[in-house]
Amino acid sequence: DTLTGKILIYYNRIRNEEGIDLIEHFSARIKSDESMREKCVRKGLPVNAHSALKELTDSVGIRLISGFIDDVYRNVEEIRKIPDIRIVKEKDYIRRAKENGYRSYHMIVALKTPFPDVDGNNPGEYFAEIQLRTIAMDSWAALEHKLKYKKNISNTKLIVAELKRCADEMASTDMSMQTIRDMIFENEGREIGIRSTEGYNETASGRG
Repeated sequence: DTLTGKILIYYNRIRNEEGIDLIEHFSARIKSDESMREKCVRKGLPVNAHSALKELTDSVGIRLISGFIDDVYRNVEEIRKIPDIRIVKEKDYIRRAKENGYRSYHMIVALKTPFPDVDGNNPGEYFAEIQLRTIAMDSWAALEHKLKYKKNISNTKLIVAELKRCADEMASTDMSMQTIRDMIFENEGREIGIRSTEGYNETASGRG
């Protein structure tokens, strides 16, 4: 009944029916008490369970990594169809990348549970943040994350510029890989996924 369990249900169904691996790998985490307390303080919220689990929405985090852009958007569509899930917020940083080159699809979802939540509601409801990326996007984000928390870096501006350049090149590669797969499936007489690259050319070339 967990969120990861519900994701694996549709993943296995599509894999068995269509022979497609929508997810190359995924990870899940629950923020530590210390991290949640720090964020409550930073946001000016009371440091208690209600703030951590009801006012904040990322105590639970899931990251889904896919091989292709279309697979990211197919996962988004499948998540929207999961029973007992309410979509709270969505941000598409693939079609509209951040200024620094960051690309990912973010979802905040609320999942009903068969047990009471922190406020005593039964059935309960808890929030989770889901980040969906290609392998290239995830590699870039991991490196950028390390830079963000490193101190005393003397050539930060150059590194930031190089990261932006790499992000745009990797986005272009993602598009090329998607096109190649589409050509392969076209030759096989198959059609796959959701056409998702509309509006992606601009971000891949650095204009988004």
